[in-house]
Amino acid sequence: MTTQSASRKSGRFGALAGIAAATTAIGSAELVAVVTGSRSAPLVAVDGVVVDHVPGPVKQFAIDVFGVHDKLALLVGTAVLLAAFAAGFGALAVRRLPVGLAGIALFAVVGVAAALTRAGAGPAAAAPSLVGGLLGAAVLWLLVAGPLEPPAPTVDRTDHTVAGQGDDAVDRAAAARDGDEWREQRRRFLGGVAGAVGVGTLAGLGGRWLSARRGVAQARAAVRLPAPASPAPPVPVGADLSLPRLAPYTTPNAGFYRIDTALVVPQVDPDTWRLRIHGRVRRPITLSYADLLARPLVERDVTLACVSNEVGGDLIGNARWLGVRIADLLDEAQPLDGADQVVGRSSDGWTCGTPTAVLRDGRDALLAVGMNGEPLPIEHGFPVRMVVPGLYGYVSACKWVVELELTSFADFDAYWVPRGWSARGPIKTQSRIDTPRGRGGLTAGPVTVAGVAWAQHRGIRAVEVRVDGGPWQPATLAPTVSIDTWVQWSWRWPATPGEHTLQVRATDATGDTQPEHRTDVAPDGATGHHTVRVTIT
Repeated sequence: MTTQSASRKSGRFGALAGIAAATTAIGSAELVAVVTGSRSAPLVAVDGVVVDHVPGPVKQFAIDVFGVHDKLALLVGTAVLLAAFAAGFGALAVRRLPVGLAGIALFAVVGVAAALTRAGAGPAAAAPSLVGGLLGAAVLWLLVAGPLEPPAPTVDRTDHTVAGQGDDAVDRAAAARDGDEWREQRRRFLGGVAGAVGVGTLAGLGGRWLSARRGVAQARAAVRLPAPASPAPPVPVGADLSLPRLAPYTTPNAGFYRIDTALVVPQVDPDTWRLRIHGRVRRPITLSYADLLARPLVERDVTLACVSNEVGGDLIGNARWLGVRIADLLDEAQPLDGADQVVGRSSDGWTCGTPTAVLRDGRDALLAVGMNGEPLPIEHGFPVRMVVPGLYGYVSACKWVVELELTSFADFDAYWVPRGWSARGPIKTQSRIDTPRGRGGLTAGPVTVAGVAWAQHRGIRAVEVRVDGGPWQPATLAPTVSIDTWVQWSWRWPATPGEHTLQVRATDATGDTQPEHRTDVAPDGATGHHTVRVTIT
């Protein structure tokens, strides 16, 4: 084997050693993070910094491409980049071990810095990256310490096993002996790589599993929500048309959309949870979870929508929420003049800015503790979140909320505003066709066209449907609980054979009809008529 080919082989082996070292580092860090908190694990901490500083267009691109799986895509992408980096410094370590160890040290430093900058992080947050870095460095050193390329044949011509043989025979015997030794060394090396990768992977998966086990599911299961002092009105008979493919009037918790920036779901213990209402107020307030549950609770049906919801999209859901009116708490705190923004701050540091006037204008803006008859699901904000009718979630629906800070729009921009989104985010009037969809299974004759329409805190006055650009036809609105929820609608279409285009538009209670012109979701929500194409046979 030539020196060049041997060098390439040793470089490949070094790359494997680097990947094994990185896997060990990440896996062991996940185990340590079971004690220090899952948000201190280096992958999560570094990606959290990325989420905090990513430009708005990049974040929106990720949502457009990956949808609700954007956070998983970020974690996987970071792992792939880390593997490439690890392979590179592993290959360098074959020639210069200190260079490879410096790569591991850089990984540890970045992880420590990221973990310590997370909201609420203490000194212990550095431990996962430090322990992972030390173990990764040890694995790299052990793997590259031995020879990683075939040795040049060595011949001892006094050896009795080759005595009396010709030079060619002696060389062949020496090469065979050296080859056997090299194969054994390679076998041990590859076994070490496999072992390190296997142990690191198991440690990482085990750490994630243990972190989930140490979460607050048991504490949530122990919560007993009081009966509401102000129950929600009953859902009217006929509010849910119960048609195939039509979204149910009340969205089940398991099917409710989830959009947030949390790479790991925050695990907030209700026993230690505290809410601070502070800033530009006369009387700062601190509440415990028990304090909140002891107050008169209000139960209301409210439809929430994400500003990233495209025309016809499903980032919207309706639920029955239980909580305390935010207006009552603000009245007690007594906002000072000029405090026109309430900044909700999550336990992971995310912020949203809600107009103070909206929270005090009489609508049922809640600090919610319950969703559809049970304590908030952990992924939807347990123990406490904000629910504000009529505003997109990015300016109102703070999950895992721990602070309400009174400030002004002139003094503070919440998370999404510097990324190009509007500061106030009122929900636009929208409608959607749920059925029929697609190009098969429909025959000529009466066909029920149905969907949902929404204009939270204004209400829907009318929905209209048209076929192939023809005249608008009035749809029938189902009853609804209040102006804060969506409404189901239906229209009987005398369908004829052929390809057809269906469109829908809604008019809210103020008389505004949603525009036909389509706009992007940025900076303040999409507009346009939802259009579907169907085939009638």
